[in-house]
Amino acid sequence: MKHAEVEPDSGSEADADAEPDSDGQPAEQREFTVTTAQHQIRLDKALAECVPEFSRSYLQQLLADGAVQLNGRQALKASAKVASGDRLRVEMRPTQQSQAFRAQQIPLDIVYEDAHLLVVNKPAGLVVHPAAGNWSGTLLNGLLGRDEQARSLPRAGIVHRLDKDTSGLMVVARTRVTMEALVRMIAAREVSRQYLAIGQRPWVGASPRHVNAPIGRDPRNRLRMAVVDLERNSGKAARTDIDLLDNCVQGCLVRCTLHTGRTHQIRVHMASIGHPLLADVLYGGVANEAIARQALHAFRLSFAHPVTGEMMVFHAPLAADMVAAMDFWGLRYNAGQG
Repeated sequence: MKHAEVEPDSGSEADADAEPDSDGQPAEQREFTVTTAQHQIRLDKALAECVPEFSRSYLQQLLADGAVQLNGRQALKASAKVASGDRLRVEMRPTQQSQAFRAQQIPLDIVYEDAHLLVVNKPAGLVVHPAAGNWSGTLLNGLLGRDEQARSLPRAGIVHRLDKDTSGLMVVARTRVTMEALVRMIAAREVSRQYLAIGQRPWVGASPRHVNAPIGRDPRNRLRMAVVDLERNSGKAARTDIDLLDNCVQGCLVRCTLHTGRTHQIRVHMASIGHPLLADVLYGGVANEAIARQALHAFRLSFAHPVTGEMMVFHAPLAADMVAAMDFWGLRYNAGQG
C-alpha cells in the first residue's frame, strides 16, 4: 500500500484567474472615473467593477504593491471608500502570484509514470504548491516544466501535499479523469500512506498505539496545529496508528499509518503523546546536528490504479539525512518492517 502525509489539496486551480503575463513590455496603464453608482463603495470593489476580467485577489495584490493611484496619490487600503468623480489609475503589472503557475526546469525523482499518473519521490526542502514566500521553484512549477498535459489540469495534477520539509512519495494525476478519481479515493481513505518518523524520548508502553485525536488550528499559536477540544475549538477528526520499530535511550523509530490527512497530522499526534519529531522545533522537537528538518519520510504509498484497477505499491528509500539521524542515535531499520 502507498502512504504519504498528504491530504486532498484545497488550493485554487492553476487556471482559475486570468492575469497579465510578463513579456518584458511596459505594464499596461488603465484609467477610470468613479461613477455615481460607485459612490462610497470600497476601493477594491470599485476596481473589480472597472476591471472585471481580473480576479479581486489579483487586484488586491496590485493595491498592496502600490500599483493603484486614487486622485494622483498611491492607494494601498482596499477598504478605502471612493467618491463619485474620483480618478483611478491602475498599472496592470504582473505580481508574484500571477507568475506562480509558470513552467520551470526542476529535476524531479519520478518513481513511476504512465499515461494517467506519476509517482514522485519529493526531497525535503521542495515546496509542493506556490504560496506566499514560495511563488516559484515548487513541485508544481517542475511538473509544468516536464509535462505539457499538466498545463491543462488544476494545480498541475497535484491531489495531495507533503510539508516542505517532509520527504517521500506523492501521486500526481496526468489527466482530469484520473485527478477526479484520485481526489475521491483520498477522501474515501482508499490511498494508503505510511511514514517513518524519529521521535524524541524512548518509547514506553504497548505498540502499536492508536491515536484518535481531533486536530485544528492551535488557539494559542496560529502558526501551528494542535490536538483540540471540538466543543471549544474548530477542528477535524484525525487518526494515526503508530508502530514501534526500534528504540534507544534518546528516542524511537516508528512507522506511522494515516487514516486521515490533516495538516501536520503526524507531527501533532507524535508531539501529543510525548514524542515530538526529532528536529521539529515547531512542535517541541530539539535541533540535531545530523538532520536539519523534521525527521519524517513518506516511505510507502499504495492504491488501486484509478483506471486499470491494478494494485500499485511504491517504496521510497530513506533520505540520507534520515539515515544519518538514525545512525547518530544507533537506531536501525529493516526494510522488511515496512
